Parts: sequence; structure tokens; C-alpha cells
Amino acid sequence: MSEPLLIACPHCHARNRVPAPRLAEAPTCGRCHQALFVGRPVVLDTAHFDTHSRDSDLPLLVDFWAPWCGPCKMMAPHFEAAAAQLEPRLRLAKVDTDAQPALGARFGIRSIPTMAVFLRGRELGRQSGAMQGGEIVRWALSLV
Repeated sequence: MSEPLLIACPHCHARNRVPAPRLAEAPTCGRCHQALFVGRPVVLDTAHFDTHSRDSDLPLLVDFWAPWCGPCKMMAPHFEAAAAQLEPRLRLAKVDTDAQPALGARFGIRSIPTMAVFLRGRELGRQSGAMQGGEIVRWALSLV
């Protein structure tokens, strides 16, 4: 039997051990008892980014964006729809680079929107520019 996966809760950010076969069974957090998969991106800040990108066994697809960015706003509903399609295979997250400039600087985000996929702290790929829902899903799955 395979080792349980460490999954960060999108609500309280606690790490939970979940057997891989149970990912599709709507697991809940052991700390806050809320659903571990909600079908929408989690908003991350500097304090919780590493919990989801480095300390979780689930690939993390991050949308680095800003509220003033037109293409970011156009892509937002497509990214939201991609979350519903990709969970529980991946966790999707949004990072507002205006509110979290340290994360934008840490990853060298020079243009927005930029999406990046992380697994156990390693960046697997990066894509700049707005994408449609199907494109987001195909691109993310090609990396994991």
C-alpha cells in the first residue's frame, strides 16, 4: 500500500495525511473539519505559501496576478473553472502580487498573469499570459 499524501487544508492550512485512493472521497481536514477540496483556488499569502507549495504532496498551480491587470481579470473565471476540473489531482491557488510583493520577487514574476506549477518546493513549469480554461487544464496536466 502506498504512503498517505500530505495535503494542506485550503481553510486552516493544516497538513493532513490522506491515502491516495481516498482523494476522490471528499476528505475533510482533521483540524477544522472542512473539505480539503472545494473546487476553487485558495488565496495564498507569504505565511502559507510554502505549506502548499513545499510541504504538501499535491502539485500546486499558482496564478500570480494583480487587481489592476485586465488580462488577469479576464482569466480569473477560466482559472476558477480549471480548479473544479483539476482537483483533487492538483491544488490551484492565487497570489495577488500587489498584496504579496515578497512572493512575486521570490519567484521573479516580471509579467502578470503568470502561472507556475510547484511540487514539493520545486517549480515544474511557468507560463506567462492569459489562458482559457481548457488551455490551463492541458498545460497543468502536461507538467505533472
